[in-house]
Amino acid sequence: MTHSSRAVLNSAGLVVADGMPLVWIGRWLGFNLRRRVYGPELMATFCEQTAAKGYRHFFYGGAPGVAEELASRMVARFPGVIAAGTYSPPFRVLTQEEDREVVAAIESARADVVWVGLSTPKQERWMHGHRDRLNVPVLVGVGAAFDFHTGRVAQAPQWMRENGLEWLFRLGSEPRRLWRRYLINGSEFAWLVLLELMGWRKFE
Repeated sequence: MTHSSRAVLNSAGLVVADGMPLVWIGRWLGFNLRRRVYGPELMATFCEQTAAKGYRHFFYGGAPGVAEELASRMVARFPGVIAAGTYSPPFRVLTQEEDREVVAAIESARADVVWVGLSTPKQERWMHGHRDRLNVPVLVGVGAAFDFHTGRVAQAPQWMRENGLEWLFRLGSEPRRLWRRYLINGSEFAWLVLLELMGWRKFE
């Protein structure tokens, strides 16, 4: 992880273990982690348990049309959920004018929660760069939840998700897009974790 990415995570209000390997490592180091916090599950559970509160949800991310479909599905699935707005950014860096328009759209929507469904670490950097520009109580990065909840991408079976094998399912489903994340970055992460667990290197 680059220094900038580390700084982004360190400055976040809350960072959770979204994968079982992180949970296992945390337990090894003495942290009482019951289970992982899975983005799609977090989104669905939050919408279900707060539907009666009238929170306004803004959905930012996904391919064209995905955010709109997700908003419709969440409203239909959890009566009371308010879809305040959606935006599917292009697969490029936004111009300054486009970015100002997005900020204005989220502000005018009076969103209570902005769900951000971009790839990692793009979504974390987007939230970090916009948190002081938006008058929104909560920004939540949920990665592939947009694609999973709309059925655009298949989820791994639960037994794979709960036993640290989701990466294998996703790699098999989208090898061209995810091979570097899991085979290169994943191997580097595993090596660095081993160095720390063996006491050969300390990371802060």
